[in-house]
Amino acid sequence: MFLLRAWVENRPVFIYPVKSPAIAFARGTHYSFHHGFEMLNEFEKTVADFIAAFGSFNEAQRVLLAVSGGADSTSLLHAMHALKNHGFLRPDLICAHINHQLRIPDAATDEKFVVSQAEKLSLPVITRKIDVRWFAQQNKLSIETAARMLRIRHLQEIAKANDCDWIAIAHQKNDNAETIIHRLLRGTGFRGLAGIWPVRNFAGNISFIRPLLCVTRDRIIDYLKSRDLRWRTDRTNYDCRYKRNFLRHKLIPQLQKNCAGSIVETLYELSAVAQRFQGKVENLAGELWPRIAEACQNTVALDLQVFLNQPQPVQVELICLSLAFLGCGQGNLTQRHFEKIFELAKQNVGGRKITLPGGFRTWREYENLIFALPRKQTVPAVSGEVILEIPNLTKFGNYSIEAKVFSITQNSFEEFKASKTPFVEWFDFDKLQLPLVVRSRRIGDKFVPLGLKSQKKLGKFLTLAKMPSQARRELLVIADSAKIIWLCPVRISELAKVTPQTSKILQLQISVL
Repeated sequence: MFLLRAWVENRPVFIYPVKSPAIAFARGTHYSFHHGFEMLNEFEKTVADFIAAFGSFNEAQRVLLAVSGGADSTSLLHAMHALKNHGFLRPDLICAHINHQLRIPDAATDEKFVVSQAEKLSLPVITRKIDVRWFAQQNKLSIETAARMLRIRHLQEIAKANDCDWIAIAHQKNDNAETIIHRLLRGTGFRGLAGIWPVRNFAGNISFIRPLLCVTRDRIIDYLKSRDLRWRTDRTNYDCRYKRNFLRHKLIPQLQKNCAGSIVETLYELSAVAQRFQGKVENLAGELWPRIAEACQNTVALDLQVFLNQPQPVQVELICLSLAFLGCGQGNLTQRHFEKIFELAKQNVGGRKITLPGGFRTWREYENLIFALPRKQTVPAVSGEVILEIPNLTKFGNYSIEAKVFSITQNSFEEFKASKTPFVEWFDFDKLQLPLVVRSRRIGDKFVPLGLKSQKKLGKFLTLAKMPSQARRELLVIADSAKIIWLCPVRISELAKVTPQTSKILQLQISVL
């Protein structure tokens, strides 16, 4: 594998991996070898080749490196610094350390070690202390789950505060194998077999990348020793009372004894196949979900008729999208949970509800499959009325409404269709009678639903639509001085729709604060 760098006006633009120089020139692109590549060792070249596949990563301004001080993250820190130092990475690097305060006094020593390593490399370093035990007790979580949730949350906060588009984490091939086996033991499908993804996008336009997912733990240790680098050892990593450690030190070595090749490599290849399959499933579900989901502040209602006509892998992803909208992580969902939901969706048993991890709930109502927040997190229905500022942001209860006005073009229309969600809509600005207000429903409200020619009472319209009672209480009404233009997130008005004659657009986007 050759690592080539494109040059434009004598400046490096991106890294591109090819099997031979001939392939690069055959593609009609001018490349030149970067002389610094030979200065990297084989481990660093492997990492460079791996991250080269993610071109957008190298276009970022800053990358946050999550460094605990252990062998994996220490090798990540030094390998990424070497790539940056030799011109293979464009983004600036920032180091972050999350102190879990679980091992006294080792946790403080870990933090000092990471700070000293970053300072030796002249990298800025940010540290945070988190109270994992308190969070676990308050939310009835295991220490491992609580630590992971808090760590991700704080890394995202640090990244956002420092304008980092990417967070680099030191997961490697052995972690991937342990993850797949752990999921197999509790029950999983193709989604679980995909293992750890090299890149994952999260809310807030921040992506996670795992540059070491192409190397094993043994290669990491060899790399650190070859460069005479020290690292911190977490003694709890050898405590087999933790499931991850039991898999690592007991189960996987035993499985390896009966495996012809490397079980870690075999599972890595399996995850790559599953990821390709899961990627197609996610694309299908991502296109379908906005069309069949009625998403409100506290609930998501899926159209059962459409849902039940989908292949089961797509059904799984539609469930995950609905729970993700409500803020439910899927780390503790098992195959048994999905089986119960499938059974509920197929059988019309009134009043039956399923409680999911974290207290999230699901039940069947009318012809909808309902997913809801835990009772203690349910946000009361909004009330009152607020005038919308155009263009600007307006707050209403726990909602934020962003209004933009612009001229329509073919490109903007295509972009709108691509980004369309139940909480983003367009209106013909010239058909509106300002001011606009956002408010809750009122008795006697009427509007002309899109596609119809006459007014309908909101109550009757929602009944015919079989809208769940909880969702009805959370609806928002957007109205001008003469009419309702949007019953959010259900339907806009025929009287405010965009037509081929429209020249000026009002875009409204509603978000939950």
